[in-house]
This record gives sequence, structure tokens and C-alpha cells, in this order.
Amino acid sequence: METFTLKIKRIRPSENPLPRYMTSHAAGMDLFASIDSDTTLLPGERVLVPTGIALAIPVGFEAQIRPRSGLALQNGITLVNSPGTIDPDYRGEIGVIVINHGSKPFTIRNGDRIAQMIFSRFARAVFQEVSELDETHRNSGGFGHTGI
Repeated sequence: METFTLKIKRIRPSENPLPRYMTSHAAGMDLFASIDSDTTLLPGERVLVPTGIALAIPVGFEAQIRPRSGLALQNGITLVNSPGTIDPDYRGEIGVIVINHGSKPFTIRNGDRIAQMIFSRFARAVFQEVSELDETHRNSGGFGHTGI
């Protein structure tokens, strides 16, 4: 398993843990809400939840912010832009856009695990405009082209 060193900064004093892996083989690190007071989301509402941290992600990597499956299954809580991308040149506070798709109000408290963060390598594309593309078996078959 590949590892790398990542610089992290607390934006404000907090007793919350830094992001961490909850099991020895977890791909995602849990992110914790860093809020001054409880925030209750009614069904259909969304809110930007601060995490209280900023990162210096190495060039060639991104951080992907994803929902936590337990919150989604048990409460209908997910992320509006999932996965969200944190670019390596961003140095601001990480915020998580949480939405309540459940049928009941949901309260977020300081220190709650609200999302997970996964690091991934990426490549940048350089476009070459052409008049024709190589043909494939699928070609332009799109949504539902393989049946039910």
C-alpha cells in the first residue's frame, strides 16, 4: 500500500480528532464537523459544514470527499456534490455540503463524522481536436444501451 506525507493545518483551536482511518484497511479517512453549535437539517435542506482543517495536497493528487454509507442508509444524509474534489493548489478550509434526503430532521453536532476523504492520483489531459474518433463496439450507445 502506497503512503505519502500530507501537511494539515487546524483553522481554529479544536478538540476534534484530525481526519483518520477507522480500520486498518480503510480507503477513506473520516472527516469531522467543526461547528460552534448544533445544526439541524430538515428533510430536503442542505448546509455547508466546516471541518476546521486545511491541507497541502501534493501536486498530482486530489482529495475526494464522499458520503459515509452509514449516514446515507440510516438517515438519508449524503453530499450534494459527490465526490467533491479538493485540488492540490487549494489551501482553504475543507467544507462539506451535506443534504438531508431522509424523512426526519437530522442534527449535526461538533465532532460528528460527516464524510470521508480519499486520496487519488490524477492526470491532466491535453486535447487534440480531430474530425473522427476511433470506432468501438459500443460507439455512441449511451444510457440503457445494454438493456435492463
